[in-house]
Amino acid sequence: MGIHREGYKFIIWTSIIWAIVIFLSYQYLWELDRILAIILNVIIAPLWLWIVWFFRLPKRDMVSSKKYIVAPADGKVVVIEEVDVKEYFEDRRVQISIFMSPFNVHVNRSPIAGMVKYIRYHQGKYLVAWHPKSSTENERTSIVIGNERCDIMVRQIAGAVAKRICYYVERSSLLNQGEEFGFIRFGSRVDIFLPIGTVPNVKIGDKVKGGVTILATDVVDPHKAELDERRKNKA
Repeated sequence: MGIHREGYKFIIWTSIIWAIVIFLSYQYLWELDRILAIILNVIIAPLWLWIVWFFRLPKRDMVSSKKYIVAPADGKVVVIEEVDVKEYFEDRRVQISIFMSPFNVHVNRSPIAGMVKYIRYHQGKYLVAWHPKSSTENERTSIVIGNERCDIMVRQIAGAVAKRICYYVERSSLLNQGEEFGFIRFGSRVDIFLPIGTVPNVKIGDKVKGGVTILATDVVDPHKAELDERRKNKA
């Protein structure tokens, strides 16, 4: 178990604040009001522990197979439906949405091995992550990863609490399956868009683990060549 790099400054600042509270509590407040001094420490101790827990980076045996699409994040499956995707694909796709609570691991991982073909950051609102319009109206980053079998889109979505979407890749980056590509701070949602006809291995309400849970098997996009040609002509 390690600590994610996004968490270092939060842990340091919370530790400093806690140290100051301890010093002031026992240097000045202890003789005046011991109960208040204890309450202050009881409040900040769980906060410090939660921040450390939030930024945990557990070691995992990642799934690695061209046949599988693995979950891009930890959390609960809240949406499985067919939708029209106007961004990049301009066609119909199978959307699987994973809601990450503040208690989930928040690392985002590549569902397949492939190359990053497209990245776009969108400014937007901060609707609650389970809102139906959060996928298209909230602050978000869309990343398309492709290989010889299919192209998929992973969308990091900010929520009412999550105000910081981080991604560590650029166009033409090569990713291994399960490799970290991003992080969202303090609870949100990740959508994945798969080729039409994909049969999910999960159902709404299932809890999944990033890089481990298999969302779908033997996914091949029959329209991939057509999509590649269309994108080439647009470029």
